[in-house]
Amino acid sequence: MKFSRAAVYTVAATALMGNVMGFSSPTSFRSSSSSSSVSAATSCHKMVAQSQDASTTTTTGPRKRTKAERLEAASKGLQVHVVGLSIHHASVEVREKLAIAEAEWNAASNQICADGAVTEAAVLSTCNRFEVYYAATDARAAMASLTNYLADRSGLPVSVLRQNLFMLSGDDAVWHLMRVAGGLDSLIVGEGQILSQVRQCHLHSIEEDGCGGKVLSRLLNNGVAAGKRVRSETAISKGSVSISSAAVELSEMLSEEDLNLPFSECRLAVVGAGKMTRLLITHLASRGLEKISIVNRSDTRPKELQEQFPDVDIEIKLMDDLWDVVGRSDIVYTATSSVDYVITDDLLKENGLAGGRPLMLVDIAVPRNIAEECNTVENVKAYNVDDLKAVVAKNTAMRQREMIEAENLLKEETDAFIRWRDSLSAIPTINLLQEKANSVRVEELNKCTKKLKANSSLSDREMEAVERLSRGIVNKLLHGPMAHLRQTEGSDQKKKIDDLNSIFDLNEHGGRRGNRRR
Repeated sequence: MKFSRAAVYTVAATALMGNVMGFSSPTSFRSSSSSSSVSAATSCHKMVAQSQDASTTTTTGPRKRTKAERLEAASKGLQVHVVGLSIHHASVEVREKLAIAEAEWNAASNQICADGAVTEAAVLSTCNRFEVYYAATDARAAMASLTNYLADRSGLPVSVLRQNLFMLSGDDAVWHLMRVAGGLDSLIVGEGQILSQVRQCHLHSIEEDGCGGKVLSRLLNNGVAAGKRVRSETAISKGSVSISSAAVELSEMLSEEDLNLPFSECRLAVVGAGKMTRLLITHLASRGLEKISIVNRSDTRPKELQEQFPDVDIEIKLMDDLWDVVGRSDIVYTATSSVDYVITDDLLKENGLAGGRPLMLVDIAVPRNIAEECNTVENVKAYNVDDLKAVVAKNTAMRQREMIEAENLLKEETDAFIRWRDSLSAIPTINLLQEKANSVRVEELNKCTKKLKANSSLSDREMEAVERLSRGIVNKLLHGPMAHLRQTEGSDQKKKIDDLNSIFDLNEHGGRRGNRRR
């Protein structure tokens, strides 16, 4: 007996719709479970093989996880945490021992994840904070592993570290990142530099050698979006200042007291020619700066600054001329990436600067460029980033109203991430539903194709069309339940998951995977 092609498609579609929605006989249901168990067993063997392959490559560095592996890890209840130091909790002496250059953030993240206790990690290290955002299933084991790493890296005892560290978990960690990205946790409320740093943290986390994973990379990306929204929808950043401008404000405020000179008459110099120096010159230029000396290891970056600020007379000197420049300057700002002190009390004395005319040193680098003992040298006043707190206190008071509006926006962004994170708990049920539906589809399609091949003259291409038709029907039928499950939150989601498991008998289906009848 021959069938028309239209009749074939109709029969196949009707059979699949009935069986996928659960209107199948107990016999065919068990068969579908058996069929899926073979698939599950094969998948299990593949995972073991992948694990063995990964173990053989550990000597060449951690293997980058696939998208499927990251998704699986995220669905297993990964909780977000943050541990770190900030200008609010720890002195610069402690912070500088943990400071990590941006080029090394990913290397540090890989070391943190090396023992497996931490699943995902991202490092954020700036002049005002050092923070590690991480995700793990066992919070206690992860914290112990991370604390040991920080102690080893800093050379500080764990007991000392714990006195300075802050630790936040779950929703509190999410809220903390949102406030950081929004500039509300900064020394200078609303400053824009931290948003750029959080953005770099996110970009590094999703690089080939990054350890961001699905949960952490999503959190960091949401943090960047929240920071942008706060700055565009509130006035939190209007008139806001950075560490660089706070340093300028500090020196301007204290020049009469420390130097007996008005700020406009002071001779200025900067050691270093990076981003902080560019910001310094920007703020100095806004106050009428006409001349400044820049001391750097090479003249490449200082020449770039000359081009960027054509109205400022920039004198370029190399490090060999450092003490000549310091000796003829009234205020010296330091902003280098050096891990060692550039200016110390002994060097000041050796170069004849002790007891001479007054000198102000303003250090905005972390690790510090100026030794604290410089304050013991006669006629020398030295300041670091911690001394900027008094300068910026008034900025915080001025922005209280904007902070309230900003926090309302950040709460919305925090809630959005938490809803997404909670929706991950539905992934195992969604996977089971897809697996069962596909198992039924394959079984019924096999039955149908045997008859079609025996009683019709359909070509291979037409049989492929039937296969695509079956997949399309299954996908469309499952789209509604799966979308509804993802959008549900809290206790309602748990109830919906239980209902779906019961309606489609997914618990029995999942429990029998790997136990195929012989």
